[in-house]
Amino acid sequence: MSAEKDIGTSPEQLSDHDQAYVTSKTGGGSAFRSEEERRKSVAQMSSNVTGEIRNPLIGIPRAQLMQDVENYAQEHQLMDILPILRKGALVAQRPHGYENMPELDEHEREALRNETAHRWKHPKILYFTVILNSIAAAIQGWDQTGSNGANLSFPTALGIPDNDDTCAAAGTCASNAWLVGFINACPYVAIALFAGWMSDPLNNYLGRRGTIFLGAIFSLLSPIGMACSQTYGQLIACRILLGVGMGLKEVTVPVFSSEIAPTNIRGGLVMSWQLWTAFGIFLGTCANLIVVNAGAITWRLQFGSAFIPAIPLVLGIWYCPESPRWLLKKNRHAKAFKSLDRLRNTPLQAARDIYFIHAQLVQEEALIEESGLSVNSNFFTRFLELFTIPRVRRATQASGIVMIAQQMCGINIIAFYSSTVFADAGASNIGALLASWGFGLINFIFAWPAVWTIDTFGRRGLLIFTFPQMFWTLLAAGMCFFIPSSGGTGSNAQLGAVAFFIYLFDVFYSPGEGPVPFTYSAEVFPLSHREVGMSWAVATNNFWAAVLSLTFPRMVQAMTIQGAFGFYAALNIIALILIFLFLPETMKRTLEELDYVFAVPTRTHAHYQLTQVLPWWIKRWVLFRKDAVCPELYKFEAEDDSTETYVDKSHEKSV
Repeated sequence: MSAEKDIGTSPEQLSDHDQAYVTSKTGGGSAFRSEEERRKSVAQMSSNVTGEIRNPLIGIPRAQLMQDVENYAQEHQLMDILPILRKGALVAQRPHGYENMPELDEHEREALRNETAHRWKHPKILYFTVILNSIAAAIQGWDQTGSNGANLSFPTALGIPDNDDTCAAAGTCASNAWLVGFINACPYVAIALFAGWMSDPLNNYLGRRGTIFLGAIFSLLSPIGMACSQTYGQLIACRILLGVGMGLKEVTVPVFSSEIAPTNIRGGLVMSWQLWTAFGIFLGTCANLIVVNAGAITWRLQFGSAFIPAIPLVLGIWYCPESPRWLLKKNRHAKAFKSLDRLRNTPLQAARDIYFIHAQLVQEEALIEESGLSVNSNFFTRFLELFTIPRVRRATQASGIVMIAQQMCGINIIAFYSSTVFADAGASNIGALLASWGFGLINFIFAWPAVWTIDTFGRRGLLIFTFPQMFWTLLAAGMCFFIPSSGGTGSNAQLGAVAFFIYLFDVFYSPGEGPVPFTYSAEVFPLSHREVGMSWAVATNNFWAAVLSLTFPRMVQAMTIQGAFGFYAALNIIALILIFLFLPETMKRTLEELDYVFAVPTRTHAHYQLTQVLPWWIKRWVLFRKDAVCPELYKFEAEDDSTETYVDKSHEKSV
C-alpha cells in the first residue's frame, strides 16, 4: 500500500487494492471504515501523545456495523448466534448506553448493570479456573519454602557445609557458600535462561491449558527427585527440572487468568497468583515444621513435600475452558465464543466481548503490518519486536521495571533465607522455622487486601505507597542486628526486634510489590506478543532472583548482614523512582484498550509525572491544599456526538 496516498482519502476514492485491504482485515469491514480510519488508528497506537483511549467501533454507522457483524459471523461460522452477536456489537460500540437500547430486554440490561453493582457475581467455572490457577501458584511458593527449611541441614548432609567448624578447618566455607547459593538459585537460573522462553512456543502449540499441564508434570516429579538425591550434583539436576515446571506455570498462569477475567475485576483475579504463592509459602513452612524432628531425612521431606499440590492441578486443568483470546489468535472464533459463554453470565456479554476483542485485534494486526512486520512471525522475530515496536517496547520496559523491583525490594532475601537469617539472630533450628512460619502466615494474610484494592487504588497506587514503607522497615531490621546477641536477654531482644521489623516489612510487601508484578506483566502486552512478553518479564524476574539467591550468602560474609539489609533497603528508593516515572496505570481498562495507554511516549508520561503529578502531590499531601487538582493524562473518546467524553479518574488515587 502506497505510503504517499492522501490521508484524507474517502472510501469512494480508495483503489480496489486498498478497499480490499480494509475489508479483508475486518472480516467484512468492521473496525476500519476507510484507509483514513486505519491510518489514524495505527498512528494513535504508535504515538498517542494526547492520551486518548479509543473504542474502534465508535463512529461506525449502525447499518454498516450490522453488516460488518453479519460478514464476521459468516466468515467464522457464527451465523447461529447472529442475533445475539448483533446486540453484543451494539453494546460494545456504546458500553455506557445500554439503558437506551431498544434491542435489549430487561434481563439483558440487568445483567449489564450487575457488572458494576455485583462485580464479583460470575459463573462457577470462572472461579474454578481461577482456583486451579491458584493451586499452580501455591506450588511455586511451596517449592521456594522447601529449600528454605532444607538449607539448615542439606549442605552438611551432602558434604558441602558452609558455616561450621568443618569447613572453617578445611578453608572451604566461602566456596561452599557459593555452591549452596547456586543450588538454591538453580530453578531461577533455569527459568531465566530457557524455561521461561520455552513457554512462548509451547503456548503457541499447546495452548494455555496444555502448557500448564506440562508444567504441573515437572512440578509433580521434580520434588520427588530432590528428596531422593544422593549427591549435590543430582540435587542440582532435579532443581533445574523443577525450574522448567516453575517457569512454564509462571509465564502461563497469570496470562491465562488475565485473558479469562472480566475487566472490572481482572486485577483481583490475576493477583491470585501472588496471593496463593504466599499461601504456598505458608504451607511450605508448615510442612517444614511438621517434619523438623524426622532426623536425617528431614531435609529430604522438606524438599519432597512440594509435590502434593501438583496432584490436583494435573487432574483438574483439562476441566477448565481454554483462553478465548488464545482461540481467537488461532482463528477459532466459534470455540472462543463457547469458551466466553461459559465464563460470562449471559450470551450477550460473551457476544459483546468476542466482537470487541476481535475489533481491537484487527487494529493490533494493522499496527504490526504498518511497521513492516509479519503478524505470523516466529519466536525470534517476536522477541526482537519487544524492543523495536514502540507500543510493545514500552510494555517491555514497564514490565521489566516492575519485575526487577520485586527483587530490588529485598523480599527474597527473606523468602529464600529466612531460616538462616533468624538463626543468625540467635534462634534455634526449630525457632528459626517457627519464625519463618510467622513470615509465611503474614505474607498470606496481608496479600488479601490487594484483591479489592488493586482495582480500586490501582497498580501504581499500591506500589508508590508501599515502597517507602519497605525501605525503612528493611533498614530497621538490618540495624537490629547491632543489638548485642550474647548474654541471655540480649539474644532474645535481637531476635524479637529483627522478627518484628521483618514481619512489618512483609506486611507492606504483601499487598503491593507482591501481587502487582505478575498481574501487571500479564496484562500489558498485546495478544500478538503476550507469551513472549510474559516470558521476558518472568525471565527478568528470575534472573535477578537467581543473582540474589547466589550472592546473598557471600554478601553476608563480605558485608555483614547489616550491610546486606541496608543495600537492599536503598534499592527500594531507586525502584520507587523508576515506578513513579515509567509505569503507566492499567486499572479498569480492557487488555485491548491498553494498546492506547502504551502508545503514549515514555517521555510524555515521565514529563507528566514530574511536572503535573508531583507538584499536585506536594500541594495536596504536604501542604494539605484540598483545592489542588491533578490534570488528567488519559481520557476516553466520546461514544457518539451526544455522549459526554469519559475521563479517566483512576490516578487521583493511584498517582
